[in-house]
Amino acid sequence: MKQFLLIGAAGYVAPRHMRAIKETGNRLVAAYDPFDSVGVIDSYFPEADFFVEFERFDRHVEKLKRNGQRIDYVSVCSPNYLHDAHIRFGLRHGADVICEKPVVLNPWNLDALRQIEAETGGRVYNILQLRLHPSVVALRKKVQAAPADKVYELDLTYITSRGKWYYTSWKGDLQKSGGIATNIGVHFFDMLGWVFGAFRQMQVHIHTHDRAAGYLEFERARVRWFLSTSYETLPEEVKVQGLRTYRSIRLEGEEFEFSGGFTDLHTRSYEDILSGGGFGLEDTAQAIRMVYEIRRAEPLGLQGEYHPLARLPLTRHPFAAGPREPRVDTRGY
Repeated sequence: MKQFLLIGAAGYVAPRHMRAIKETGNRLVAAYDPFDSVGVIDSYFPEADFFVEFERFDRHVEKLKRNGQRIDYVSVCSPNYLHDAHIRFGLRHGADVICEKPVVLNPWNLDALRQIEAETGGRVYNILQLRLHPSVVALRKKVQAAPADKVYELDLTYITSRGKWYYTSWKGDLQKSGGIATNIGVHFFDMLGWVFGAFRQMQVHIHTHDRAAGYLEFERARVRWFLSTSYETLPEEVKVQGLRTYRSIRLEGEEFEFSGGFTDLHTRSYEDILSGGGFGLEDTAQAIRMVYEIRRAEPLGLQGEYHPLARLPLTRHPFAAGPREPRVDTRGY
């Protein structure tokens, strides 16, 4: 039985990590979050210690170490911009780290983490769950079996509509989340690179507070992509069903079905890591570079190989008159 810590226990994704820890037969020793709405812990590890102040959490972990209780893994589910610091915390306490996507916001952060891995002997694993999705695994095998000069044409669409709360939270703050392409798109971009090979070039056509669209070219694919958190961008047939999320990959003009099979992917990710597999810093490096370059790119507008949904009317930021309007131009980021 491995001993786990959890950083970021009150967030949306934390219960998936708690469930994965429990379903793999391991134990959550302690958790930390500055917010105390964490009653979900009772469903998994009611005996776990919980802290709302990082200093007390750190002191508790140090006390455990001095009493001979080893911490094997630290699971990081905190806001994106804090991942780097919390990964360092885990490594310096002698644990391996399992971190939600994106593992960091900038490519140079990976270089520093590689150095700390070497100094501590620990490992950093990223949750790249789409690489374990059965349909994606089958697609990768299909691409690898195709003629070497075959280049696929794809349209990727992912719309996960969010309310006004999203733009008030850290997720709507470009400096903290990395923006739309990073926060909701990085695992799709990772999946595309894993299936279709090395990233070659890119264009960004639209990049606002609630959507981004562009063109990516890989060794084996040309991809038009569209990501959005706006309900208004959902297809009408999705709205009439009362749904608020839509994901689609059209491969060579045909729909690639991967809508199901997501419920247990975190548990499968933990099983893979605990059995000696897992995806480390090198695995995620290409996707981190891609989303960083997307953030810094100057949007071209409707020209070139743009996604059809890029033509949809733009929406006003819900807090455009307030002080928290996120910047789209991130050349100084």
